[in-house]
Amino acid sequence: MTDTGSTQDLDPVEPVAALADDAGDEALDVASDEPSAEHVSTDAEADAERAALLDGVWDVVVVGAGPAGSSAAYAAATRGRRVLLLDKAEHPRYKTCGGGIIGPSRDSLPADFKLPLQDRISAVTFALNGKWTRTRRSKRMLFGVVNRDEFDLRLVQAAEQAGAVLVTGVTATGVEQQGGDSRTVFVTLAGGGRVEARAVIGADGSASRIGRHVGVSFDQIDLGLEAEIPVPESVSREWAGRIHLDWGPLPGSYGWVFPKTDSGTLTVGVISARGQGEQTKRYLADYIRRLGLSGFTPLVESGHLTRCRAEDSPLSRGRVLVAGDAAGLLEPWTREGISYALRSGRLAGEWAVQVAEANGAADVRRQALNYSFAIKAGLGVEMRAGKIMLASFEKRPHMFHAAVSLITPAWRAFARTTQGHTTFAQLMRDHRAARKLASIAGR
Repeated sequence: MTDTGSTQDLDPVEPVAALADDAGDEALDVASDEPSAEHVSTDAEADAERAALLDGVWDVVVVGAGPAGSSAAYAAATRGRRVLLLDKAEHPRYKTCGGGIIGPSRDSLPADFKLPLQDRISAVTFALNGKWTRTRRSKRMLFGVVNRDEFDLRLVQAAEQAGAVLVTGVTATGVEQQGGDSRTVFVTLAGGGRVEARAVIGADGSASRIGRHVGVSFDQIDLGLEAEIPVPESVSREWAGRIHLDWGPLPGSYGWVFPKTDSGTLTVGVISARGQGEQTKRYLADYIRRLGLSGFTPLVESGHLTRCRAEDSPLSRGRVLVAGDAAGLLEPWTREGISYALRSGRLAGEWAVQVAEANGAADVRRQALNYSFAIKAGLGVEMRAGKIMLASFEKRPHMFHAAVSLITPAWRAFARTTQGHTTFAQLMRDHRAARKLASIAGR
């Protein structure tokens, strides 16, 4: 279930409202090339207010207000630190994402966080490139589905309520570090400004500029394409409580349908390795047609690249840490990213506080390494197992399809994973059958 949602690479194509046919001369007069004095004054006041907010030395500056950034800002702010959260976009904003909130995501949310659920999923229809379809059902909810604009907005609000200061409309262009025993670092901004901090967290998506400063490298890049399709209530009811997963025709590819029942839309998408753009587009079109949805006009059509970190890729440099997509942290097989963003963001916020309080380069390095160890001991172990699963799935997708759709213990393991009771790493460690399946499929 892909839900990483970074749109740094391909901007969503959104429909543009047509101009009213009866717009008259008065409407044209309003659209003057010269801004009014009131407009200039308002912009100047906003710029001055923003500049005042950016002034001074912050304990922690977080770049990017997605799930990783908001989680990091929340974690640092709840520890009583002065935290600045920067984002180039205003919230709420659209994100390319299936919007599946699995168990580990739910368990990583701030206290008293209320999920804006669009649907509760308890059934999965599996297919092998449109064939051998079978639906499996669970007595308990497998996971929830959200719209990312609502979900991300509530995460930002939780960070603000914890004490973080949000400034939007600001684009970070890089980081300046003096090295040695320097107690601060600067985030440079488009337009020439900069912000001073004792620690910085890069959570600015898979094309992260902060990640480039740290030196993040990737060994897996995939292309995801998605369509947000409004459907009549009768069609929406047919999908309520159920998702569709199709193991696709390209190596490692699959498609999904996530119902946003309360909004009356279906999120339909596919993902495969980068470098097969035309084939991936064709797969999405064929998938939509097979589902009987080609007669409905998408509200949004968009794409994004997901980037998975190389195992030896750094997670910090000096007083700068990276989290979420900016660090290449996501599940390699499913390309699920929200839970990785929330968990790594929380850890980044906690360790950034330690970095901010560190005295001297040696202490900074020690605290940053502690963050790296925490990530590698948890998410790193899960990613290693996910890469084994992906390698096996690429060679034998029919074996995975047969397992989850026909073999009850395999279906239960799938369900327990989405519910957050276990992980791929735990399954492979504790169950000989899971190790054997991965081994046989990978031959």
